[in-house]
Amino acid sequence: MAALGWLTPRRRSATARSVLAGEASAEAARKTSQEVAPDSPDHEPEFPVLGDDKAAAFFDLDNTVMQGAAIFHFGRGLYKRKFFETRDLARFAWQQAWFRLAGVEDPEHMQEARDSALSIVKGHRVAELSSIGEEIYDEYMAERIWPGTRALAQAHLDAGQRVWLVTAAPVEIAQVIARRLGLTGALGTVAESVDGIYTGKLVGEPLHGPAKAEAVRALAAAEGLDLSRCAAYSDSHNDIPMLSLVGHPYAINPDTKLRKHAREKDWRLRDYRTGRKAAKVGIPAAAGVGAVAGGTAAAIALHRRRR
Repeated sequence: MAALGWLTPRRRSATARSVLAGEASAEAARKTSQEVAPDSPDHEPEFPVLGDDKAAAFFDLDNTVMQGAAIFHFGRGLYKRKFFETRDLARFAWQQAWFRLAGVEDPEHMQEARDSALSIVKGHRVAELSSIGEEIYDEYMAERIWPGTRALAQAHLDAGQRVWLVTAAPVEIAQVIARRLGLTGALGTVAESVDGIYTGKLVGEPLHGPAKAEAVRALAAAEGLDLSRCAAYSDSHNDIPMLSLVGHPYAINPDTKLRKHAREKDWRLRDYRTGRKAAKVGIPAAAGVGAVAGGTAAAIALHRRRR
């Protein structure tokens, strides 16, 4: 871990949590890297990719690889399987509304949301959540993969490079998606488990913002990659630390802030959305694991409005 003595105690603590989350995610990714033959995508990649055994590609998940938020769809699946009760939705909905309206990452509210979500999985087996994730992928996620981004990932694989998802979603869900897409593996938020059972705590913090960059840095070091030859793809300005870490950053379906930053830095952009309207289903990635609860509340509310 880099020296942190120059930081204030609060900043030092936050940085240390980011590093811990990144290192834990990188370790989990290396343990579960897959060698799966993926289905061939239907679209040709717009960006050329060259063979390079010291290069790899890192893809954000929500609104980059998949339309909407993975955690939102996962939450729908958990609610369908009665992991939590309807009476919990009022509290979850309030947390969801706060994130949307405030537009900032207040630590107290984020902690409340994370605690709510972690309480849902506490006591459940990791294997159970992974198995359920397979079912939920088929139910809600498979049809929401962006063909254009999928083709870009395949281009890196075809060139002999490794490809990882990097997301604030739980690592078990991220690994399911990576496996289904034939990717190398996934970096995601790591929930603590003992003897294969969730404790209701996180290892570090959600893999968001600076923590993503730390995870990529740790994985690259462990895998012998040259980050200056690697590529990263994202839709969110929150991922600028990760995008700035590599030699080939790409803005995919970018939000306003990332679009502006990408143009200033002369990064490549690609927008697969019709009319450049984002498929922002669910909640901001900043909520991390707390999205399980909030995203489900949004889904139920949307369902009721349509009835």
